[in-house]
Amino acid sequence: MFKGLKPIMYGGREVWPLVEGGKGVSATNHMSSGAWAAAGGIGTVSAVNADSYDPEGRIIPQVYQSLTRRERHEELIQYGIEGAVAQVERAYEIANGRGAININVLWEMGGAQPILHGVLDRTRGKIAGVTCGAGMPYKLSEIAASYGVYYLPIISSGRAFRALWKRAYSKAAEWLGAVVYEDPWLAGGHNGLSNAEDPRAPQDPYPRVAELRAVMREGGISDDLPIVMAGGVWRLDEWDNWIDNPELGSIMFQFGTRPLLTQESPIPPGWKARLMTLEEGDVLLHRYSPTGFYSSAVLNPFLRNLEARSQRQIAYTKEHVGDHAFELDVGIGTRKNYWVTKGDLQHAREWFGAGFTEAIKTPDETLIFVTPEEQKSIRKDQADCMGCLSQCAFSSWAENDKNSTGRLADSRSFCIQKTLQDIAHGGPVEENLMFAGHAAFRFKSDPFYSNGFVPTVKQLVDRILTGA
Repeated sequence: MFKGLKPIMYGGREVWPLVEGGKGVSATNHMSSGAWAAAGGIGTVSAVNADSYDPEGRIIPQVYQSLTRRERHEELIQYGIEGAVAQVERAYEIANGRGAININVLWEMGGAQPILHGVLDRTRGKIAGVTCGAGMPYKLSEIAASYGVYYLPIISSGRAFRALWKRAYSKAAEWLGAVVYEDPWLAGGHNGLSNAEDPRAPQDPYPRVAELRAVMREGGISDDLPIVMAGGVWRLDEWDNWIDNPELGSIMFQFGTRPLLTQESPIPPGWKARLMTLEEGDVLLHRYSPTGFYSSAVLNPFLRNLEARSQRQIAYTKEHVGDHAFELDVGIGTRKNYWVTKGDLQHAREWFGAGFTEAIKTPDETLIFVTPEEQKSIRKDQADCMGCLSQCAFSSWAENDKNSTGRLADSRSFCIQKTLQDIAHGGPVEENLMFAGHAAFRFKSDPFYSNGFVPTVKQLVDRILTGA
């Protein structure tokens, strides 16, 4: 029998140890997060390019007017601050004194630090904590502590937390609110797989979380400070042995995918409908993101096109070297001296004949073959870059003096800002990146969602508390 959860103290009040995952660009907003807090949990407003509103309450489109990337980046920061502030204020009103409100940021998002400062300064007393992943956010503790809010780092290994603790977090230990362990094989969105880990060989989270707790104890951190289990969490009765487990200490649970399918969830109807049709294996762990991180999203035509684009790829040399003894004669226009193998020359001619007539160089001394229309779209998206990441492989933008990674732009990737804004605001679900956790296929078989039932957030939280 499911032993059940007990409320905990967080942000000065009693809450259920249930956290709403803060999902990217407008996939969680004030409606879902405010309702989650009102149900007694910890709602999480996404502060990643969040929507702001005009005086009539209409969403303000994030249109960039400036000519240079640096100037557009400054516009992005202002959009980010205004949007996150608007979302927090609305979520706080909906919560009406119940539960708690966190915000979620990505450390590798463009302007992460000025956005955090801008939002926390203008929402004093309304935010309990900041969750942050996608990178090693050493300065997170310093920033959160300066505004008197908790910080909740998102990590995927005890090793990562040890580095953060020793370098920075031990100096602001009193503001550490929890540590979020995000399963890098099961969570949706960007994941923290290291180069030493095999994306095709998932590991049991229990020993990894037990190791994290051991690392926390080494640092003198009390077992009462929670670890938040995130990624792959669907039914709590499947995690019963984690609750009140002395080896693990205090445990909270984060739900990222299930809150997508609620009445208050801001994602468009087409996205919600697609979630109900997914089969096991329909979510792909891939590395096409311009961040360089692995991420998990629904395997739709958008991702299949990226797969195909990378498969239409050949290596080249600029001189006749070894097997690279054949000069490329398609896809390169008037450019000369591209030497390839005999087999790759044949592949290139076949792709050219199929309409993929344009060859684009990558940073790895390879060429990918695309249609003229696709090349035009890629070039426009790269030119329109507004610096939404600290470093972007797709456009070669970086937050440094030169605003450049110093590497060739990589057309095997895509403009993540463009596609996430589009799908969140009603764009075609099959033509955009659609993040989801790997348990999303369970919507189809879970009796709670039978006959197309879409619960309110309160109904979902009540259901979760039963263990189901």
